[in-house]
Amino acid sequence: MPFRPSRRGLVPPFIAMDVLRAANEREAAGHSVIHLEVGQPGTPAPEIVLDAARRALAKDRIGYTDALGIAPLREAIARHYREQYGIAVEPADIVVTTGSSAAFQLAFLAAFEPGDRVALAAPGYPAYRNILTALDLEPVLIEVGENAHYQPNPELLAEAGDLAGLIVASPANPTGTMIPAAALERLSEYCRERQIRLVSDEIYHGITYEETPQTARAFGDDAIVINSFSKYYSMTGWRLGWMVVPPDLKRSVECLAQNFYISPPALSQLAAIPVFGCRAELDGHVARYRANRDRLIETMRSVGLTRFAPAEGAFYLYVDVSALTRDSVEFCRRLLAETGVAVTPGRDFDPLHGDSWIRLSFAGSTEDIAEASRRLSLWLPQVG
Repeated sequence: MPFRPSRRGLVPPFIAMDVLRAANEREAAGHSVIHLEVGQPGTPAPEIVLDAARRALAKDRIGYTDALGIAPLREAIARHYREQYGIAVEPADIVVTTGSSAAFQLAFLAAFEPGDRVALAAPGYPAYRNILTALDLEPVLIEVGENAHYQPNPELLAEAGDLAGLIVASPANPTGTMIPAAALERLSEYCRERQIRLVSDEIYHGITYEETPQTARAFGDDAIVINSFSKYYSMTGWRLGWMVVPPDLKRSVECLAQNFYISPPALSQLAAIPVFGCRAELDGHVARYRANRDRLIETMRSVGLTRFAPAEGAFYLYVDVSALTRDSVEFCRRLLAETGVAVTPGRDFDPLHGDSWIRLSFAGSTEDIAEASRRLSLWLPQVG
């Protein structure tokens, strides 16, 4: 019998990364490309982070750390919860991870058994369902739209059957919608009463335009909270995130982390400690994202694309292009080939209805968004 991939390995691709590869190949061939396909800030890490990294390289051996992360960083994260949310989180509750991607893997392995059914929104972040599938868990897609503000709610969950878990994101990818504090508290109570483990993805906290987000930790210590240094803190390539772990999962998460990752990257941990003091600089990035969002919305409306999710946070615009295509993958391929603007097909985020949607990231520079808007305003009216 010939060798073949395992069934667990046959998950769908993360299409945004396929688009990035195609865009990079086009760029390497000498063509102009504007990257609106990935959620990556157009700015590097703050200078204070770079300085801390330089000092660490000069003086630290950059070896293994505790599997849960270095104490000074865990203390800084716990202090962040006191200062930003007004809640007490102990450093012992914090697990530093190799990006939020590792945190999701640790969370799903620690909290769920093979075959468990875990609910998540559609549209939603594709890696949720693909990681669940690879771990022999069953993703249960909750169809959300304008009727539910693109977010799960108890009424929709009640129709989903028996569930072991629920993943929520506020602000959400790709829609940018948020769950108000009262609604998040209601979801937390619903899950607690039914023994549904809540996993709250909070990696876009800090990048909000309409209201201040609340953490699920404010409503009890049984939810798994996941956050990251990638988005608000502009540290994508440093591959660093964290979890706030319920008491019953601490040792399980630690043992899994020891065996899967040994420890998070030491250099990234040492560099990240001072980043919580950079809010003025980072909020300046958020102001730019807001202006970029408004520019893209104006462009979409000018060409007759007027249906999109309300981008209350994160840095994405999720746009209905059903008037132009029913094949978002081919649509995005053509867009890149003919204009050099890279965007992500909605199919990545919603296998049910995503062929009529696209996601545009507005995390880049003001100049890039302006040029992308110009190209889109010329190309889109010719399509269809």
